[in-house]
Amino acid sequence: MVPAASPRPAALLGLLGAALLSGCARTADNFTPRIVVSGSDGGTVAQSAQAAVRGYVVDDVGVVQITVDGKPVPIEGSNKIANFKFQPAAKSGKAQYTVAARDAAGHVSKQTVTVLVDATAPQIQIGSYSRVGNLIRVSGIASDNNRVSQILIDGNRLNISPGQKVEFYAETTGVYADLTVIDVAGNKVTKRAQ
Repeated sequence: MVPAASPRPAALLGLLGAALLSGCARTADNFTPRIVVSGSDGGTVAQSAQAAVRGYVVDDVGVVQITVDGKPVPIEGSNKIANFKFQPAAKSGKAQYTVAARDAAGHVSKQTVTVLVDATAPQIQIGSYSRVGNLIRVSGIASDNNRVSQILIDGNRLNISPGQKVEFYAETTGVYADLTVIDVAGNKVTKRAQ
């Protein structure tokens, strides 16, 4: 009986390598980048030099480029959750922008964003003001052409339901009460009740 020839070590390594690599099959990237516009009311901004539309793009392999109307914008944060911002060119009224994102696999997503540039500050009307010792009670109406989002008294935020016309009541202590009303675009007005 003739013993069977033993396989050569190089052939064994080749078979072993093929077996190991068969378990490492690459998966295809079928995930296109997801664009989310965040910030104040999804595209409503104040008319100021600091006003910007903000958002982020999520992708499993990583975002390599974000553009607004074909012009690249800087990517902030990681490439899998890529933050971006851009300044709207419109001075007032509505304007549309196309945000596009491309991932490392070459997939491209696009989203049209409508930006409303709000140049009108909200208004405050004091209805009543009273002082009992050190306690100040104030009530009134805050209004805005778009929507009131916050009312603060002496820096403390009141619990309100946002709207175009919001009635409020607040109590504070001190010599006077500083009221601040902020709209969804970030415009604000402050009034001292005393």
